[in-house]
Amino acid sequence: MDIVWVVTYIVLAIFVFYITIFKILGLRIINSDEVGVIEKWWSFKGSLKNAIIALNGEAGYSPDLLRGGIHFKTVIMYKIHKYPLITIPQGQIAYVFARDGKPLEPIQTLGKVVPEAINFQDVRGFLQNGGQRGPQRGILREGTYAINLAQFIVITPTSIKSISSNREEIAIISHMKETLELRNAFSPIVIMGNSGEQGDMMGIVTIHDGNSLPQGEIIAPGVGDGHSSYQDPEKFLALGGYRGKQMQVLTDGTYYINRLFATVEFRPKTVVPIGFVGVVVSFFGSEGIDTTGEDYKHGELVGEGCKGVLAKPLMSGKYAFNTDAGKVVLVPTTNIILKWNKSESGAHKYDENLTEVDIITKDAFEPALPLSVVMHIDYKQAPWVIQRFGDIGLLVNQSLDPLVSAYFKDVAQTKTLIQLIQERSEIRERAVGEMKEKFAKYNLELEEVLIGTPRSEGGDVQIENILTQLRDRQIAEEKKVTYQKQQSAAESEKSLREAQAIAEQQTFLTKSKIQIEVESNNGSALARKAEQEAGQIIALAQAHAKRVTMEGEALGSKESSVGLARAKAIDAQVKAYGGAEYRLIQDIVEKLSEAIKTTTVDIVPKTVVNMGGGSDANANSSATIMDTLLKFITIDKLGVNLQNEAPKPPQSEEPTLLITAPIPSINAHTEIKKPETTPRA
Repeated sequence: MDIVWVVTYIVLAIFVFYITIFKILGLRIINSDEVGVIEKWWSFKGSLKNAIIALNGEAGYSPDLLRGGIHFKTVIMYKIHKYPLITIPQGQIAYVFARDGKPLEPIQTLGKVVPEAINFQDVRGFLQNGGQRGPQRGILREGTYAINLAQFIVITPTSIKSISSNREEIAIISHMKETLELRNAFSPIVIMGNSGEQGDMMGIVTIHDGNSLPQGEIIAPGVGDGHSSYQDPEKFLALGGYRGKQMQVLTDGTYYINRLFATVEFRPKTVVPIGFVGVVVSFFGSEGIDTTGEDYKHGELVGEGCKGVLAKPLMSGKYAFNTDAGKVVLVPTTNIILKWNKSESGAHKYDENLTEVDIITKDAFEPALPLSVVMHIDYKQAPWVIQRFGDIGLLVNQSLDPLVSAYFKDVAQTKTLIQLIQERSEIRERAVGEMKEKFAKYNLELEEVLIGTPRSEGGDVQIENILTQLRDRQIAEEKKVTYQKQQSAAESEKSLREAQAIAEQQTFLTKSKIQIEVESNNGSALARKAEQEAGQIIALAQAHAKRVTMEGEALGSKESSVGLARAKAIDAQVKAYGGAEYRLIQDIVEKLSEAIKTTTVDIVPKTVVNMGGGSDANANSSATIMDTLLKFITIDKLGVNLQNEAPKPPQSEEPTLLITAPIPSINAHTEIKKPETTPRA
């Protein structure tokens, strides 16, 4: 029995000790990874009326937490709510809902950030510095936090952390958590260069808090980069940011944004391919100044930052263009091929609604004419085209199609079907020249017009018959050419045969040809030589003739001079002889004396007595005597009396013998014979 009482006393002592220590004295042990929220049952200061947190010691939740250690809070007055520290894993975001604080203003959807709250860990600093109840703009990033869950409800990806929440609060927080899950709000926004199936992406931001946009605006203007790309809501609003769609977009990077404050919609970046320019039609900005000039009546082009069609297009490249603030119309700067053919379409698909042009020819045929038009848009003129027509497709369907169709219908009415086919080149050149001016009025550059073959519609075979006739005619022409080619081939074959025969006799032909060339060369050499000799002879003859002419002229001149001299001498002689008749007799006697001297006829005997001196003297004397004798005979025959008129002959110093014997007379008919001589013994 003693042992039972001992045990009973021990148990009772332990119970009393427990009651005294843990209940009356309120011994509380808080681990280092835990916190405790103090709930005061009663207070001499009364209870709270319009608040949840008792800042002044009232009955209710205390703003202060119990951290790790031993604490004494009697159960008679306090209730301790113990729970682990709030831990947010890396790469996640947690959201906070404040149960107590000032009400939100009408323009607010979220409570403002209170820096004094130190990431919601200082309830007293939060409430005393204007903290507001409801969802908060501030978020919790990676880390561990000692948060008073009596004041703040923390929403994490896996749970809702709160204490003493009623059903209405739990319902609100649950709906809030579902909204955050739909927005993928517990993860940061990550924009990468190749994120998404459509390639490079960007983020279009919509702000859900702050002042509303001014009347007439649909996009909130940018407020700079001071808000760290919407990650600092308070600075964004302080800089004058508006709620609604934002002009400024998010590009590549990671962003910790409160999705209750701002939602982000992923959009592909605007890519202007090579061969295109992007004409910007802006829905945002101020009223701009028209840059088209007074003569342009189709609309306005404005500068950057203004509403309307921007005068400067986007060149080829990639742009983070906010497609809610405007649109980019791609305009090809390469050649555009438009095909008026319902079975074909160009690469740009602008002509998918075009069909063949229905024409009526001069000879009443009604074919369908396929066409192709090649045009070009200058990149500087692209904004003008878009401003005027709105879209290239509208330009083609509403302007170019009627223009081109009407032109070729007019041309077809002046041509027969055959002319339309055969004169296609001339029609095309004319069309290019005339339509260039019309295209230029639309700020387009026409490059080429291509005309197809007219074809009939349905079961009409008349056009096919015409074409068949043309084909038959062409076949006949081709046959004619073929026959000419065959004839030429036959002649070529004949020439080939002859060439083969010549080749067989080539050796003989070569020799004969060489011989002919040798003979030809010899003949050419002889001819050349003859020409040279003839030239030489001609030259000699010309020289001889010239020489003869000169000699004749010289001789004539000599004879003339001699004659004149002789005439002067004769005149002097005549005067010396006493008259012309005496001079004549003198000449005759001299000529006769000369003739007798040179003749072989013996006039006188061979034997003449010479009474003179020596032999040489005798010979000279004999000659003088003979001369004298002959002169006398001549004078006698002439019947001239020289007794008184003839001058006396000069006296010879040597004695001469004057023979007075009669001399036989001699006339022209007297034959003088040489006397025969008697040969000597």
